[in-house]
Amino acid sequence: MTWTLDPAQREILDAADRFARRELYPLAARMDAEEWWPDGVMARLAAAGLLGITIPDELGGVGSSLFASGLVLQALARHNHAIALSWVAHENLCLNNIYRHATPDQVRRLVPALCAGTRVGGLALTEPGAGSDALGAMRTTARRDGDSYVLNGQKLYITNGPIADVLLVYAKTDPGRGAKGISAFVVEKPAFRVAQKLTKMGFRGSQTAEIVFEDARVPAANLLGEENQGIGIVMSGLDLERAMVSPICLGIAERALELAVGHAKQREQFGKPIASFQMVQAKLAEIYVRVETMRAFTYRVLAACNMLDPADGGRGEIHALTAASVLYAAEAMNRVLDDAVQIHGGSGYIWDTEINRLFRATKLLEIGAGTSEIRKLIISEELLAR
Repeated sequence: MTWTLDPAQREILDAADRFARRELYPLAARMDAEEWWPDGVMARLAAAGLLGITIPDELGGVGSSLFASGLVLQALARHNHAIALSWVAHENLCLNNIYRHATPDQVRRLVPALCAGTRVGGLALTEPGAGSDALGAMRTTARRDGDSYVLNGQKLYITNGPIADVLLVYAKTDPGRGAKGISAFVVEKPAFRVAQKLTKMGFRGSQTAEIVFEDARVPAANLLGEENQGIGIVMSGLDLERAMVSPICLGIAERALELAVGHAKQREQFGKPIASFQMVQAKLAEIYVRVETMRAFTYRVLAACNMLDPADGGRGEIHALTAASVLYAAEAMNRVLDDAVQIHGGSGYIWDTEINRLFRATKLLEIGAGTSEIRKLIISEELLAR
């Protein structure tokens, strides 16, 4: 495959781009300056056909593919990367994960409102003492008590935490079994409490929180999958999460290239545009190469994930590919933004410029969804296991 888009895929990308440029870009500066979240934006995305991409239309979704979902994310990230991050936490980490593993009754109860954007979702896995070792060091527990589970613990760095109505939560139901004693739950307000909203360096409009469970009662009917079988849901979800982080990197890098070219043409020094200087031209060429290689790798891995069975994640070639995709995309995006800021010179160092806003977003994507170091371990382990 050449990894170029067919006409239908191109229309998905272009339609999402038009919406994001018109509706979401004007919100970006205020979101960054004030850490402000625009109420109702998920419902607006749903009305535009940009939520529930992988969910059948009879449930209120679009009935398309993970690849199409990645294209929507790429477009959103070009014009408002904070909304893109919150979108993927809702759309992929919560909604798609629930749909892939839920019972028919759970699907009927939970999925339509998430597709409509009337309820906002998120994923709660990371804890204060459990980041890269999220499974082994997990301390949040869930104890069966009649028709409910009682959850106690805390989760940290939870995207959409302050605005979420529904969280996909992992907790230990059999702590003595370690990672094999983890279960997945759909937890709905008011069973969880926001302990604090976190102030971030980048992606500032995307709301992030510490979440606390204090003797939180969750109906047993909200257990996702089987008790003590949550590790399979975690690992499958993490592979898809990594595949879906790469389009964020790609969209941000595309916008950075657009801004760098525009600035180089407009900015004059020594009586001529800086675009006429060979060192600036070299930086633009290097940015372009990184963007195009990011695009090819991102699309390849999204295509590979399209038909991933819920039971097949967390091992094998797809495990290595998704880790490699986000490893390359995040590090390439970092280099792209470094060069783009350099081309902007002093203006790139000013907090409220767009290129500075993009630059401050780079580090998160080398940390979230497993750090770059963890991604390298995944790749090497899969290579050495062959």
